[in-house]
Amino acid sequence: MANILKEITKVLPEGTVAEATFEGANIIIYTKDKDYFLDNKGTIRAAVKEFKKRIELRPDPSLCMTMEKAEKEIKKLVPKEAGVQEFFFDPQRSVVIIHADKPGLVIGKQGEALKEIAEKTCWVAKVKRMPPIQSKLIESVRSVLYEDAVARKKFLSKTGHRIYDGWLRGKKHEWVRLSCLGASRQVGRTCFLLQTPESRIVIDCGIDPGEEGTETYPYLDAPEFNISEIDAVVVTHSHLDHSGLIPYLFKFGYEGPVYCTYPTRDVMALLQLDMIKIQRSKGQEPIYKSEEVRKMVLHTICLDYDEVTDITPDVRLTMYNAGHILGSSIVHFNIGNGLHNFAYTGDLKYGRTNVLEPGNTQFPRIETLMIEATYGGKDNFANEKEADEYMVNVIKKTFERGGKVLMPVLGSGRAQEVMVIVERLIREKKVPMANVFIDGMLWDITAIHTAYPEYLNRTLREEIFHKGNNPFLSPIFKRVGSHKERQEIIHDGTPALILATSGMMSGGASVEYFKQLAGNKNNSIIFSCYQPPGSLGHRIRAGASEVMFGDGGQKDIVSINMEVHKIEITAHSDRRQLMNYVKRCNPQPRKVIVVHGEASRCLDLASSIHKAYRIETVAPKNLEVIRLK
Repeated sequence: MANILKEITKVLPEGTVAEATFEGANIIIYTKDKDYFLDNKGTIRAAVKEFKKRIELRPDPSLCMTMEKAEKEIKKLVPKEAGVQEFFFDPQRSVVIIHADKPGLVIGKQGEALKEIAEKTCWVAKVKRMPPIQSKLIESVRSVLYEDAVARKKFLSKTGHRIYDGWLRGKKHEWVRLSCLGASRQVGRTCFLLQTPESRIVIDCGIDPGEEGTETYPYLDAPEFNISEIDAVVVTHSHLDHSGLIPYLFKFGYEGPVYCTYPTRDVMALLQLDMIKIQRSKGQEPIYKSEEVRKMVLHTICLDYDEVTDITPDVRLTMYNAGHILGSSIVHFNIGNGLHNFAYTGDLKYGRTNVLEPGNTQFPRIETLMIEATYGGKDNFANEKEADEYMVNVIKKTFERGGKVLMPVLGSGRAQEVMVIVERLIREKKVPMANVFIDGMLWDITAIHTAYPEYLNRTLREEIFHKGNNPFLSPIFKRVGSHKERQEIIHDGTPALILATSGMMSGGASVEYFKQLAGNKNNSIIFSCYQPPGSLGHRIRAGASEVMFGDGGQKDIVSINMEVHKIEITAHSDRRQLMNYVKRCNPQPRKVIVVHGEASRCLDLASSIHKAYRIETVAPKNLEVIRLK
């Protein structure tokens, strides 16, 4: 692979290649021959077939129409109904990004509109959906990629050279091992180090929101972890216990790629920025700054589900739907060209929800499966229908007595589930009309859901695309934008449902609401996500009659008179679903590693899988190293 650019150039017509370069694992061919750019007569397709790599042909920047003229020309070509909102030109790469309300109209049938843009302007047009819900944070995340186009191009080229320029670490031994640096017999601070003779790959790097001090973070001081040797970081999903520490890696010198889906990139950046804000509000020095979050975004390479890509010379990555939250992934690693196939579910939901399809079970090959066990104990939950009915009953009764319902929610996941359910119930008049207030980062994350409807389940996509009924755009949802608005909601005396982060009540808007709503017996609080032992949410849920706030000086004691409810259903799979997932995994793994759960649940699930399916299982502790091959 060391001379792959030269080899590809050799098979293309002489004189047509001006430059060949890498964009990560993708190979980009630039040409100064306009006729060849517009019709390469199948030579690029033949090269893709021969080399089995993703190859894209682009015009040399010298062929491109000026940006001002190109924008005018594109506006003439694209129908007004497409709702084109803005253009971002990347002259380094001969690419124009078009943000539109209806991307399909910009693309045209079988891409005909894009071809016409290329013919008239000699720019390669790429179309992005404009979120129906506007968010400055989404715009800032995307603008990083456009504003730093030169740095982005250099980074992608460097990443490609690492993938294709051959082995750096010497002799090709045949071994694969996995170091557990967090989330082993515990929930939180997820981090694993996948090592092969050639590669060092970090899988997730999160925090434990329920802990303080060193227990908050993964064991990055393990002997085998050397940040200067890390080749890639792979992120299963955006929740902070999986992604919260990634900017910290950049703070201490990491310069490589971060692989995830598009929604994961956007949501994790928003959650990380929110974490910085919360730490500052507590008088703490943030562990990293927004500059490191920006650098992470610049170094992120996004993949679609089922898209296969090389990430190091001996590791190929594919992401599959995990069903947990928007963009959550089961990450599959093909190591050593078939030497070993390893998949990690991340957080998994093996059941269709109001927002997402169930997690994927079909893989080309798999020898080792690592699965979560957050709810892997023997205490199965009520099904979704029963849980939704219980939640609706609590909301109706609270509204009838003039109270407010507070739901502390994670930024992405159950919050959007609740929004879809409540919107439908109010529309069907099964719940009295009331405002639903969206606070914290929820508004921006819901905006991201509207930007990526292709990740939602079939029913929701059908409503959005063909019936024009996007539940997230319902007028019942009201954004809370300031402390003053929050106080007005608390004191206005009318029933309301309040969805607020953080879900684990480690800070943020949910704690502010709780302090002022807890003393009123007409109000209710509903917990619907995991509350780690020791956290404020866990103490309230366990029946505490009062809780204390404040450090050092003045302390505030808050009495709890509001009704406390818990719904044991989340965006995770319960034990029954986890067992079914392993059963239906195709092909069947030879080994199952059970992580991301309290010790008893990990051990119990591992034992049950072994007894039921005669598969080798292990529930490792933190700092254990498992040889996979």
